[in-house]
Amino acid sequence: MQTPSRRDAIKLAAAAGLASLPAGRAEEKFVIKSVAAVVTIYTPKSHADVILTKILQGWNHDGGAGPALKLVSLYVDQFPDKDIARELVKKHDVPIFDTIEKAITVGGKDIPIDGVLSIGEHGDYPTNKLGQKLYPRMRFFEEITDAFAKFKKVVPVFNDKHLGPPWAEAKWMFDRAVKMKVPFMAASSLPVSYRSHPFDLPVGTEIEAAVGIGYSGLDIYGFHALECYQAIVERRAKVETGVKWVQCLEGKAAWDAVDDGRVNKEVLEAVWEVIPKANKNKKLRDEDKPVLFLFEYADGFRGAQFMLPNARLTGVGVKLKSGKLHATGFEERPEPHHPHFAFLLKAVERMIHTGQPTYPVERTLLTSGILDRALTSRADGGRRQDTPELAIHYSPVDYPHAPKPDLK
Repeated sequence: MQTPSRRDAIKLAAAAGLASLPAGRAEEKFVIKSVAAVVTIYTPKSHADVILTKILQGWNHDGGAGPALKLVSLYVDQFPDKDIARELVKKHDVPIFDTIEKAITVGGKDIPIDGVLSIGEHGDYPTNKLGQKLYPRMRFFEEITDAFAKFKKVVPVFNDKHLGPPWAEAKWMFDRAVKMKVPFMAASSLPVSYRSHPFDLPVGTEIEAAVGIGYSGLDIYGFHALECYQAIVERRAKVETGVKWVQCLEGKAAWDAVDDGRVNKEVLEAVWEVIPKANKNKKLRDEDKPVLFLFEYADGFRGAQFMLPNARLTGVGVKLKSGKLHATGFEERPEPHHPHFAFLLKAVERMIHTGQPTYPVERTLLTSGILDRALTSRADGGRRQDTPELAIHYSPVDYPHAPKPDLK
């Protein structure tokens, strides 16, 4: 296999409009790392497509430059009519295995790979009474780590989107990763995506209030919204120590929380101004079916995440103790080939190369828990849920989001 120099690889990454891998010695050789993938389905524009095809066919899916990763094996849980997995793996000489263990061992009797990508999103799976689609993320992780235990080797694992999604499954995944010392990362693509009105907060910023707006399904897009929110507020003064209660309010009760000051109206309106709407003539308070995830952090900071039917982008706004307001939208660009996923893949690539998570999985665990408890509150008539289990401690890291304006 050809191994270009790090300088050549950095040039390729720059040509693709992407950040390079962590800096190293200029003379160091740039090694391609091998990965296995475990996915629910692999259809056009599925998460498997917008992540794995960038490994197989380059950042722009055109045969050009791509990550310093090589897909060497694949497990696919379901094969719907629009499946493209079999076509792509035949083209790129990648074997599909009928069990996860065989994918991890590439059909052999040891683990020859450098990392695993677990993509449990899309496909035909049941939905529970909370509205959570029961993707087999825990089953995937259990079988991946069972293979690690059997063959006595651990490699980094990336889990696409939230853990679980039920809290018990999310916590089990996290605890098993800790117990087995698996380098583990999980995330949405949106915190590292393009931002409509970029602002960066140094860790330790004094934040007075923050409000998020999300859209679409409460489970599938509520996680995107909450992780974008957490990616901003985790940078407030003091180390993140988790959330002590969560509540879901709907309709008039959601607007009452704005009117009585539990949600900062000024910040909410600032976010509404920077995100696109389905109906441009519809005003914020014209929304008659708002859903609000309201929660309080252990340090007393109040979390407020709206899900609004008329919104068409995830947005977050903050008011600093200085009085300054910031608000931005987290963009989802469909072309070329959902490029915000390239920045997520860059973070995954870094983990595979360094052996360390690029950013803490605890952020994803916390947002997974907030979402689960918010949906539990909703099913419980909007009652507040005490959440001692969400006393999750972690420190944020500096990692860039996609640049604006685009690199050319």
